Amino acid sequence: MDFVLSGVAACGACLFTNPLEVVKTRMQLQGELKSRGSYQVYYRNVFHAFYTIGKVDGLAGLQKGLAPGLFYQFFMNGVRLGSYAVIESSGYIHTNGRVSAAKTTVAGAVAGVVGAVMGSPMYLVKTHMQSQSTSSIAVGHQHQHQGMIHALKVIYRNHGILGLWRGSSAAVPRVSVGSAAQLSTFSSSKELVIDLEVFPQNSWLVPLTAGMISSVVVVLAMTPFDVVSTRLYNQPVDHLGKGQIYKGFLDCCSKTLKKEGVLGLYKGLGASYFRIGPHTILSLFLWDELRKLYRPFR
Repeated sequence: MDFVLSGVAACGACLFTNPLEVVKTRMQLQGELKSRGSYQVYYRNVFHAFYTIGKVDGLAGLQKGLAPGLFYQFFMNGVRLGSYAVIESSGYIHTNGRVSAAKTTVAGAVAGVVGAVMGSPMYLVKTHMQSQSTSSIAVGHQHQHQGMIHALKVIYRNHGILGLWRGSSAAVPRVSVGSAAQLSTFSSSKELVIDLEVFPQNSWLVPLTAGMISSVVVVLAMTPFDVVSTRLYNQPVDHLGKGQIYKGFLDCCSKTLKKEGVLGLYKGLGASYFRIGPHTILSLFLWDELRKLYRPFR
């Protein structure tokens, strides 16, 4: 049940944050491997990107990739948060009755690795679909998928079952770093807020505040991995399924740093916060509240 509640909480957050994921993906692909000033800027900032996508692709364009996004959230966060809940309930993350930062970081990272591997095929399809747009505002490689099922069939037919896990070399560090940062700061922040007695112990404001603190740490830690992940998943591949732009995670990091500098790895930082921030807050808040509601039935 921990796994189901975790997946439902993540899907609830995804319904609200998917448009921000579309914006983030486009901004991370804009000017890929090009120095500043050498490419056309279609999306000047988060708000301009929202306006441009809505105007050119229509309102439906802002919800591109919603179906694979929901499946990804259910499988990835269901396994990730569910695993963490099991580890937490076993008492592992506590030392002498207090939350251990080191243990929550390790537990979060391990849960993240498992979740990343499980959700990788859906993240691949989601990235492909969210980057697809009208040619006048297109950025990155354009895949011609007609929907989630069509995308899965095409990838499987052309590259086999392993093709569905292409790009997972970036997903594992991305989710493990993000998960370690998110869950360790959430558990520690929750304990701190309770200790300070800012709100009543069982108040819904406790997980909400802890989620807000966690969201800032997550975005700063995760954005470089997120940029690399988006680019690896979206790149075109040859008939053998090998990437035509990047050989892997380290190659993508190296090329991005060389062509775009350190700021290239923080492309779309504002969009990342607007997307990952609310998603972190909502998913952790819903996860905590759903677990509270279910507790009496255990």
